[in-house]
Formats: sequence, C-alpha cells, structure tokens
Amino acid sequence: MKRKGWIIPLVILILLLGGFFLYTGIYYHASPSAEQALVSDAAVSVSKTDYGWFFDGPSEKDALIFYPGGKVEETAYAPFLRLLAEKGIDVCLVEMPFRLAIFGKNKAGEILSSYEYDRWFIGGHSLGGAMAAVYASEHDEFAGTVLCAAYPTDPLPKDDLEIIVYGSEDGVLNLEKVEKGRAYATDHAVQYVIPGGNHAQFGDYGIQSGDGEALISASDQQALAVDFILKTIHENE
Repeated sequence: MKRKGWIIPLVILILLLGGFFLYTGIYYHASPSAEQALVSDAAVSVSKTDYGWFFDGPSEKDALIFYPGGKVEETAYAPFLRLLAEKGIDVCLVEMPFRLAIFGKNKAGEILSSYEYDRWFIGGHSLGGAMAAVYASEHDEFAGTVLCAAYPTDPLPKDDLEIIVYGSEDGVLNLEKVEKGRAYATDHAVQYVIPGGNHAQFGDYGIQSGDGEALISASDQQALAVDFILKTIHENE
C-alpha cells in the first residue's frame, strides 16, 4: 500500500507547532509585587483594556505606548510603568500574542486612535523595545522612542527624541549592536547607563537567564530610569 503523501508533512507541522507552543509556554512570570501595582489609588488609575493595561496619572498631554520584553508576562512591568504615570506620563502597556512583540508590532495603531494626547511616545523593553523602534521607524505620529535595554535596527525619524536606557551590569543586551544602532539615531538621541542596573530589573519577574547580577534593587533601577526618561522628555518639550 502506498503511503499517503500528506502524512509526513502533517507530522512535521504538528512537531513544529508543538515545539512553538512549548517554547512560548515557558516564560517569566510577574512577581506578586508587580501584581500589587495594578491596583488603582489616588495617584494612578489602572484599568484592564482590550490591548492590555492603561496607567492613567496626572498627565493630560503626554502618553507612552510600551511593548514588554520577549517571553515576559506584561504585568511584570506594572511597578515601572505605574511610577512613570505617577510622575508625569500616562502609559499604555500592550499585551503581546504569545508574549512576543514580534507578533504584535503594529498594536500601537489601535491605541493611537483610542486616546487624545498632545504627544505620543513609543518604547519598550528588550525585544519589545526593538519592535517599538521598528514601528516608530515606519510611522511619524510619535515625538520619540523610549528604549529600555534595546536599540533601533532601522533609521528613526531624525526630528524625534530617542532615549536609550540600560544597566551597567546587563548581561543580555548586545552592546555591539547598541553601538551599531547609533547609525540609526535621531538628532536628539540620548543614552543613560544606570550604575548597578541589569537587564531584568526594568520589570519585576525575577532573575533572567544570562543576565548580570544587579548591584542595586529593582525599585532603585526603575526610579533612576523614570527620573532620566521624564527629565529628558520635559527638557525637549
């Protein structure tokens, strides 16, 4: 009896799909402290949305669309983004398909039409930052990009603000590619290396494989990043 020609391709497809779901099913979970940052208070209203989460602070003018890092539960960034909202820029945290921003690069488009702000920024952490930069390179709606432990791989609009922030102990970020990314920098690019910070501590999801050991706490790293980001944004109004 002749073997059906479709059996082997079907088996290969099943194996590939199984491997993909196994790969994406293992990810970094948000810590309990991150979950607590999703509770609204007098300073910041936090709400679940169709695209993810909205951190609504006192700002009426500026907002940031934030893409999470690869294979990281998006709520792990709640403490960091809540602090940004409290200090002066509202934040839209995007939940990505399979927790990989490469599958949701264009999600910012849905958000831009849902709110009214004078200035929009886009950014993210690690893979999320890289995908945010790709989206920014293809659209002109933004005043700037905010890249946490990330770098652009395509030319960004020259008139935009570009903020790159990473930790001195980051063991995951490829610094050679950060340097190469300078070729795509805007005319208003700034960079800040957080003393003692590492890769994972922009979020609250524990230790990341391959990362360096941080010399400061996650809350301190996030506070330093927030201060630098907002100071730079306000100086470029």
